[in-house]
Amino acid sequence: MNQGSLLAQLRAIGVPTQRGRVSAIRQLVLQAPAPVVARALGYHDKTTTHLVTEAGGTWSRYAPGDHG
Repeated sequence: MNQGSLLAQLRAIGVPTQRGRVSAIRQLVLQAPAPVVARALGYHDKTTTHLVTEAGGTWSRYAPGDHG
């Protein structure tokens, strides 16, 4: 099983993959800072910041980077 075959099977049974992906990312940005989610999933920081704003998240004061 790979990404392409899984996507084809989900589409064949009528599962809306795009909506599910966005919903999952919105849930993640409510639980963790947007820059952390972006880095973990390979998204741009602005994309996840936009999603956290839409979802009503409260991670607006997170300072990304090495704090060590």
